[in-house]
Amino acid sequence: MSSRSVTGLILTGGGARAAYQVGVLKAVAQIRRDCQGIARNPFDVIVGTSAGALNAAALACRADDFDHAVQVLVDTWSAFHAEQVYRADSLGVIRTGARWLTMMSMGWVLARWGRARPRSLLDNSPLARLLHDLVPLHRLHEVMSAGHLQALAVSASSYGSGLHVTFYDTLADTKPWSRSQRLAVPQTITLDHLLASSAIPFVFPAVSLGIEGRHEYFGDGSMRQSAPISPAVRLGAERILVVGAGRMHEPALPSEGRMGSNEYPNLAQIAGHALSNIFLDALAVDVERLERVNRTLSLLSPEVRAHTGLRTLDVLVIAPSQRLDDIAARHLGSLPHAIRALLRGIGVSGQGDDARGAALASYLLFEAPYTQELMALGVADTMIRRDEVAQFFGWDSRCWAQRPSEAPQPRMPSASR
Repeated sequence: MSSRSVTGLILTGGGARAAYQVGVLKAVAQIRRDCQGIARNPFDVIVGTSAGALNAAALACRADDFDHAVQVLVDTWSAFHAEQVYRADSLGVIRTGARWLTMMSMGWVLARWGRARPRSLLDNSPLARLLHDLVPLHRLHEVMSAGHLQALAVSASSYGSGLHVTFYDTLADTKPWSRSQRLAVPQTITLDHLLASSAIPFVFPAVSLGIEGRHEYFGDGSMRQSAPISPAVRLGAERILVVGAGRMHEPALPSEGRMGSNEYPNLAQIAGHALSNIFLDALAVDVERLERVNRTLSLLSPEVRAHTGLRTLDVLVIAPSQRLDDIAARHLGSLPHAIRALLRGIGVSGQGDDARGAALASYLLFEAPYTQELMALGVADTMIRRDEVAQFFGWDSRCWAQRPSEAPQPRMPSASR
């Protein structure tokens, strides 16, 4: 790599919400072309969690051709169907989801049947086949050796030890690190790492991974993820683009809420709220923490700051400007019939303003009408900040005249930890 600043990319989790990330990446690629920036991968360190890990790995394995890598992701997410991620046929749903719900309601009877123990609500075996084509992991060390990438990291959460583990793959001599309930392990990234990182709790089955000479079952990396920005910093990133999947910039829900908000919440609404806490809140908390550190550092003299061991980072956060739950509510009818029937059993119903349980569905809506709208939002949210994006990467933004309606928003400041 050259002496330029090491740039990191962080793609957070969120199931089907990760389509938004692809829209952001599409806009970044367009901005680079418009600014006539150097035709290379702009990200030296790529970090992904949950569905963001899938996008991160696909991007990393094609780091020698960033525009092509982004186009592959755009093509994939533009034509998505739920059947590419999980079994959505009636038989598949009966074997997993229906049996799982039956276990919840009649477990005391079925516990005597050793064979009736489903591991998850849905069977995500189709995802492994999709990833085999989408993520050519055999190319990862090749692009690293050629200098197109420094590191790829994906995170998962151990159901055994309770640790949040970051698995990182790099040719550099980066020593493992550990913090309270957090551990980093150097390993060659495999499809199992990606499946584990994206295994939404209860929804998809856990995956067994080797760690420190033993095997543990891992689930979605967003669980217990208290510092999502930290791995990129540890892997050497000096400036970081963070792409969120909700809540950071989206408008607040009106005080009167959605129709039916005065009714007792059903299982789907509770599950959607819980998943939103898992997937979305850690990033907001981490950014706020970095802002506080930055403000503190700004009060110190350069001499005192030099002894703190902290360094400031240039961090740009792009997150949805609209509520993705509301977008999902408009597309509930796109889900396969068997999945709609399954979700209806736990409270997902209606559509649009009359929808209930849309938050839960927003993570499972791997259907083109929904993913295309999320990508379009990602493009729009990024293009309206194109001057800020160009400045972040050091691209020449004089190739366009800024419109008054496209004034850049304030950048989120940060510091390392």
